[in-house]
Amino acid sequence: MTATFEAGREFAAAQDEADPLRHFRAEFRVPKRENGEEETYFAGNSLGLLPRRTRGYVEEELEKWGRLAVKAHFSGENPWMPYHELLAAPMAGLVGARPSEVVTMNSLTVNLHLMLASFYRPTRARYRILIEDHAFPSDDYAVESHAAHRGFDPAKAVLRLEPREGRAALTTDEIAEFLAREGDSIALVLLPGVQYYTGQAFDIEAITRLAHEKGCVAGFDLAHAAGNVPLRLHDAGVDFAVWCTYKYLNSGPGSVGCCFVHEKHGRNAEIPRLAGWWGHDKASRFRMETGFRPILGAEGWQLSNPPILSLAAIRASLDLFASAGGMEPLREKSLRLTGYLEWLLRRELAEAVEIFTPEDPEQRGCQLSLRVKPGKTSGKTVFRRIEAAGVTCDWREPDVIRVAPVPLYNRFEEVRRFVEILRAAIG
Repeated sequence: MTATFEAGREFAAAQDEADPLRHFRAEFRVPKRENGEEETYFAGNSLGLLPRRTRGYVEEELEKWGRLAVKAHFSGENPWMPYHELLAAPMAGLVGARPSEVVTMNSLTVNLHLMLASFYRPTRARYRILIEDHAFPSDDYAVESHAAHRGFDPAKAVLRLEPREGRAALTTDEIAEFLAREGDSIALVLLPGVQYYTGQAFDIEAITRLAHEKGCVAGFDLAHAAGNVPLRLHDAGVDFAVWCTYKYLNSGPGSVGCCFVHEKHGRNAEIPRLAGWWGHDKASRFRMETGFRPILGAEGWQLSNPPILSLAAIRASLDLFASAGGMEPLREKSLRLTGYLEWLLRRELAEAVEIFTPEDPEQRGCQLSLRVKPGKTSGKTVFRRIEAAGVTCDWREPDVIRVAPVPLYNRFEEVRRFVEILRAAIG
């Protein structure tokens, strides 16, 4: 892979010119600096850029609200009552699911609590939950709270799997060894698709198989995986998954999240759940009767009618993914774009910057997590300097700069320019 890259500006420009996805950048609003120049925006792993078409999609629903008011639930183009169904097939395509296995609703952590209520069914012998060390705080808090809610001591019930000393990332072999040793006491495995801190992509299919072999439920937080790496949730046999839509899926701050429930569970109306009106059988929902009868599939976990304006923004972004051809062409560009970033960093800054995202492209998404090696300039100072120079990425305590060139809107020339700015910031 390294032999295919060159360091000069001409190479980066040629890559951008040959990029079949290059025109999608014009579909997004790129923030500008005070001098009018576009920022180098490598923070799609925190908040994706605004698709230009989103305004039209949202204004269409605002106009409908003004013109039809409550009648818009059932009248006009794309009535609100079934509006969320418009998102099922395109969202399912991005995560390798069947449309009935996916629903857009709530926020990621609310969906995680709903899934834990249904799928964390501890016994005195099998009550533990396995997560990775340094998991995203919401995941950590959620599993601790469910363990405590079921009467277990979270300090004993929550297992945090650490990588071997000297390594930042876990290996599938380490997970397998741990499950072989402790699996009989584990009720649920909850791991990320892509780890937010290290950028490591996990082998979801292998982990699901290993968990099931030990009788554990396999769930995944896909906040940093959906729209970033190809996923095959149905074929992998994943029990459940949750994700947000405002990172790589470009739906706007605090937008509605998504949930996957494998059809083997979704078709089981007897699974315990925290029920709500919107998850009740559609044919009898408006009879307003007692006795919850869930919709079969992921929709049966819905609680309330979703915010239409947020769904409209998600729909706008999903249409862009469809226009780009889905995840395969985006992944192809991502591998090369992030590979180019890695190659330049190792060539230009190997003595000053450590990359602790896995080197194997199959074990990462578009994000690289960087650590400035000890020297005259601290990592936090370097981060502030690159921000001042027009780069937007992000800082994660205690010492990590996360850089995510997104294939839908980032360019090779930006990668080259970022490395120049980083070199100057380190001094």
